[in-house]
Amino acid sequence: MTAVNSANIAAHLVRAATEFPQTFAVFSPQGTDYAGRTSYAHYTFEQLEEESNIFARGLAEAGIRSGMRVVFLVKPGLDFFALAFALFKLGAVIVGVDPGMGPKNVARCLAESEPEAFIGVPAAHAARRVFGWGRNTVRINIVVGRRNFVSRRFYNWGLLGRDATDLPRLRTAGLAASPSDTPVTLTDTPAALVFTSGSTGLPKGVVYTHGTFNEQARVLAETFQIRAGERELITFPHFAFFGPAWGSTLVVADMDFMRPAVADPAKLVAAIKNFGVTGMFGSPALLDRLGRWGEQTGVHLPTLERVISAGAPVSPRVLRRITGMLRRGVQVHTPYGATEALPVSSIGSDELLGETTAATEKGAGVCVGRPLADLSLQIIKITDEPIERWSEELLVEPGQIGEIVVRGSVVTQAYYRRPESNLLAKIRAADCGFEGGFEGGFYHRMGDLGYVDSLNRLWFCGRKSQRVVTPAGDYYTVPCEAIFNTHPNVFRSALVAVNKDGSRQPALCVELENTGQAINQAEVRRQLFQTAAQFQQTQGIRDIFFHPAFPVDARHNAKIGREKLSQWAQQQLRSQRS
Repeated sequence: MTAVNSANIAAHLVRAATEFPQTFAVFSPQGTDYAGRTSYAHYTFEQLEEESNIFARGLAEAGIRSGMRVVFLVKPGLDFFALAFALFKLGAVIVGVDPGMGPKNVARCLAESEPEAFIGVPAAHAARRVFGWGRNTVRINIVVGRRNFVSRRFYNWGLLGRDATDLPRLRTAGLAASPSDTPVTLTDTPAALVFTSGSTGLPKGVVYTHGTFNEQARVLAETFQIRAGERELITFPHFAFFGPAWGSTLVVADMDFMRPAVADPAKLVAAIKNFGVTGMFGSPALLDRLGRWGEQTGVHLPTLERVISAGAPVSPRVLRRITGMLRRGVQVHTPYGATEALPVSSIGSDELLGETTAATEKGAGVCVGRPLADLSLQIIKITDEPIERWSEELLVEPGQIGEIVVRGSVVTQAYYRRPESNLLAKIRAADCGFEGGFEGGFYHRMGDLGYVDSLNRLWFCGRKSQRVVTPAGDYYTVPCEAIFNTHPNVFRSALVAVNKDGSRQPALCVELENTGQAINQAEVRRQLFQTAAQFQQTQGIRDIFFHPAFPVDARHNAKIGREKLSQWAQQQLRSQRS
């Protein structure tokens, strides 16, 4: 076993391999059998620990050192886990970007983070060469994946680079190398740069320390009562790092992690049943797909003890479909948070469906539960300007909508090399005497709007940057949209801003349900205008446009790209007038 400092997130793997070495750590899809069923390979905790040690030595031989930033574009699987924990043990900093954000954004992220190593699948390396990702800084390239027809062509065409090494050679080097002392990592030692999805602006690199990962693992386990010996279905890579900390067996879903909205529900259900999965995380888009399939087939999932969903509000329709597939008393939990702070609050489907949904459908916003223990949450007055230091004068009156700010151990310290973003997002706490930076005493501005009710529950009202500011007052996205989403033919709606008659005005974009039958849009529009007239939050909406398929974020396929829809709606308005 490798001795790793206790602050290192990889220390949990070392402990798990010592306490229950033969327990399965991870199951990963490995193609299909003769009947078309998904086949799985596995690591026990002992095997995963040994393999990560071999890779750690191989990576060290390749030149990767403590503090080095390493791009990590590897599909979740056995190699993903072994390499990730090897990098953690070396004290390297994983740079996490979503290729779905587009080549230009990825190039911008890598230019900003200045990585020195690039570990990825052949397609990622081909894109690196074509789009120049990390061209000025990357000097170590490691290719992960089998030499299939496509990757061999990439090699032959020189798209991977002549200096690239593959995983077999890296592993051989690791087997031949002598064990060396692992670097000391502290709770504030950086472990990863996780870039935001860029769904509401340019992606920003969020600095995750080993302490942040450890605290997230602890808080998630305590909040959702995750116990050792459980089996978790992984549909989102971020949660993959927590398995050893929880003592859980991780089952990697057979899906394209870049496209959760099109995951095959039959494969998800098969994995849950075959492995006796007790918990799963799924984006709202993935749960929507799974719930519709469950409603059609009548399938039940009796082993599941919890379902967790985050990334965007989960509609009551999706909650009802999913809970209909579970045992009585098992809930869907919808924690609120962001890349910069997760989790912040949480609420279960029983309370949502039984108490708060009725208010949501009348424009109250979406209830996201009570703030978690050891976390301070406040609501401050809405402003787009930086706030240098905390003051009680920033607070709004009880029940009033404002910006959500948080302080606690699961709140990340800063953005990487983004001083302007830090000034806009951080408020130095009054009890912080440190003037050299943001570490320690500060509140993080979530960039989200909401309020706290008399029961200390947080209600989410949408992104601050997406509110529609008009001469008649402000319109908030989530409260408005929930009113229209009650229409049976509306899949989802989006409040956007348009310039009309010389001023900024609210408009509504609507994506209709795919019922397989023609829907009379004129009649739906008439009914939606009737609904709008009944509520103060929506009475000012004068334009409704039907969009074929909303743009969504690359990470969860659930956050609506309202900025793009606003541009589209403006074009529709011009077309109508012309």
